[in-house]
Amino acid sequence: MSSEDPSDAHDHETDHSDGDDEPAEGGHSHDRGGHDHDHDGHDGHDHDHDGHDHHAHDVGSLQAAVVTVSSSRTLEDDPAGDAIEAAFEREDHEVSVREVVGDDFDGLQSAVDRLVSRDDVDVVVTTGGTGVTPDDVTVEALSDLFAKPLPGFGELFRRRSESEIGTRVVGTRANAGITQGVPVFCLPGSENAARLGSEEIIVPEAPHLAGLATRHEH
Repeated sequence: MSSEDPSDAHDHETDHSDGDDEPAEGGHSHDRGGHDHDHDGHDGHDHDHDGHDHHAHDVGSLQAAVVTVSSSRTLEDDPAGDAIEAAFEREDHEVSVREVVGDDFDGLQSAVDRLVSRDDVDVVVTTGGTGVTPDDVTVEALSDLFAKPLPGFGELFRRRSESEIGTRVVGTRANAGITQGVPVFCLPGSENAARLGSEEIIVPEAPHLAGLATRHEH
């Protein structure tokens, strides 16, 4: 279990979700239909200049995997994971997998690599292990898997957190990327951080990202 992280003022880095911290090849069969018009990370409007719907690729109902990175948490004692699951279910998405994985580089990397290959997983959210203590390895383990990093996620999360934790936000290393066509988000381990990141950023944007990331498959 990690020692106390600088961002504990916001309760964002409490262990790898236990109080101090704070993915086999495979395709996805979920229907995400759409057209072939180009999209990029700057397409913030619902329609482009030609009138094409930028959300035509969105996944209507996501299936999510929630992974709590912790040496001491269990599924019965996982407030951060519970907050993430509630955020998805509130918007009529489904959490198809809940797991607790220890603070281990290879174990966490293998777990997420396995999850993104499943047909019942459209998005993965991890909570814990994003701080700066020696056993905070989530960012390092999962960054190796990212074919396309999503730096804007971490930037936005830290901006949303600054009003609560001030300059301690520099110790929060939340990040995200696309792995085998699946968006993977790495949140800090506290319940507050999990709720903020999932409710305000991940759940609103994951359907769009998941659809675009697998557009070629359809």
